[in-house]
Amino acid sequence: MSARNSKTNKAAARERLREERERQARKDKVRRQFIVAGSAVVVLAIAGGVGFAVVQANKPSHWEAMKDETSVVAPKNTEGTDGTTVVIGKADAKKTLELYEDSRCPVCASFEQTVGETVQNDVDAGKFKVKYIGATFIDNSDNGTGSKNALSALGAALNVSPEAFTQYKAALYSAKYHPEETQDKFAKDSYLIEVADSVNALKGNKAFQQDVKDGTYDAWAMKMSAVFDKSGVGGTPTLKMDGKKLTAEGSENAPMTVAEFNTAITKALAA
Repeated sequence: MSARNSKTNKAAARERLREERERQARKDKVRRQFIVAGSAVVVLAIAGGVGFAVVQANKPSHWEAMKDETSVVAPKNTEGTDGTTVVIGKADAKKTLELYEDSRCPVCASFEQTVGETVQNDVDAGKFKVKYIGATFIDNSDNGTGSKNALSALGAALNVSPEAFTQYKAALYSAKYHPEETQDKFAKDSYLIEVADSVNALKGNKAFQQDVKDGTYDAWAMKMSAVFDKSGVGGTPTLKMDGKKLTAEGSENAPMTVAEFNTAITKALAA
């Protein structure tokens, strides 16, 4: 091989090697650009996801939003601001018994199961009217939404009639349907409708059922709950007449037997 050919071949080889290095460098540059761009997309996606999560976390829940709702649909058979005055009984009854209850309250259930029928008989006889004030504080202490959801369903029953309201309230507190305080069964619309099927006026009542499912009276329930919160009453059940608590004799607790109730209500009616 001549010296000339050898030099030519070596030069050609060096040129090919240079070109190959340049091609590889260009490939590496493009690959790095893709990695950087991909990393940026991942960072943006993570940031976007975190931002969305933060927005969602700070977004008020349905029930929190209902607290501030200005377009309140009040049930029929109510009075006052946002329909939060609920009075059941004969118009000519001179006295009014204020009854403060939370639908999830186990003590309220005991009271209703033991004394509820006596209270209703006295109302039917015209001895007094009952002003109902519904609370939802157990949802806060035990977590859940059952107190609020049941109160909204009671609004749907009241929209049907006062009688449907009182019978449905009795059913919710009954030994058959009232759950343990830690069981949030009233949070389920289907369970509230199941309980309602034990009340003649509500059984198969499509309008009532739709109101429960749609949450027609959710805002009303929260306004009613706010009335309880502002009342100064510390627990349920609480009974008042003429601004004074009705208690079992020698106790600060609500009367929990028929005898205790009769003694307390007789004194209150005579005052």
